[in-house]
Amino acid sequence: MSTTMRAVVLDAPGPVTNFHVRDLPVPEPRPGWVRIQVRSFGLNRSELMTRLGHSGGDVTFPRVLGIEATGVVDHDPTGTFEPGRQVMTMMGEMGRRFDGGYAEYTCVPVTQVIPFRSDLDWATLGAVPEMLQTAYGSLTDGLDARPGQSILIRGGTSSVGLATAALAKRLGMTVLSTTRAPAKAELLLDLGVDHVLIDDGHVAEHTRAILPEGVDTALELVGTPTLPDTLRATARHGVVCFTGMLSNEWTVKEFYPISYIPRGVRLTAYSGEASDLPADVLQRFLDDVAAGLAKVPIEIIYDLEGVANAHARMEANSSQGKLVVVL
Repeated sequence: MSTTMRAVVLDAPGPVTNFHVRDLPVPEPRPGWVRIQVRSFGLNRSELMTRLGHSGGDVTFPRVLGIEATGVVDHDPTGTFEPGRQVMTMMGEMGRRFDGGYAEYTCVPVTQVIPFRSDLDWATLGAVPEMLQTAYGSLTDGLDARPGQSILIRGGTSSVGLATAALAKRLGMTVLSTTRAPAKAELLLDLGVDHVLIDDGHVAEHTRAILPEGVDTALELVGTPTLPDTLRATARHGVVCFTGMLSNEWTVKEFYPISYIPRGVRLTAYSGEASDLPADVLQRFLDDVAAGLAKVPIEIIYDLEGVANAHARMEANSSQGKLVVVL
């Protein structure tokens, strides 16, 4: 085995030109950690925020970003996983407090390693971890979604929005999903979305034209600018889960709950870890994808040298699915 690996290093917060592919020493797992040979990874907006310098003082540079990775176990001093075992990992301060998935090898705590078995290609597998964990956690912990309920997905063509739609349909929910671009409506319909709403800022009005009482549940992925309208689209005793910030606007200024939240509507939020995605849920989803019962919305597949271009595409909000790197 080589003692060096290729990795995408961010020297300092700033533009995509701050990324550089370099040779680094292959990391050694500390006690209780596992070394994974990375075969693929998806790109996430939280990594964009880190690259732009919006992730707080816990992040030091230079840093290998990447809050998720998919691959095989290379070395596990804990004895939990045999070498070659297919695994996924995510979160746990990957790519922030310690180097993450933008590399040929990464080391993570054994507690955030999820095993699976699949013959799907590495690009498909690499798109799944954070996307599925966020969608599943939002539906369960965030919304406590139930079969037969309706759901509004605000930011429907994001990777998490697309995954949530697939999970919600499998759960037997009526899915309303938004997009700002009429050309993306077909993408949502192909995933089984029942009603595509063009987001012109008045989604509550469009929602109530379909469901006069409002939706039972709503997933907010755009952020604080659209949250008031999403709340107004929700039925009394319905639940809104704030999960995403595609708008890059994080806070509500001069928040006064009584005037901000409609009477009887519940507002919650979701931010999870690897432990929120049970191995059996992951395996069942991968099996559904293999059987053609679920889809993984991949837009472009890159190599390590393409990470900067992928970040530029994320920043421009021009993607229509998951951006994935395959090594």
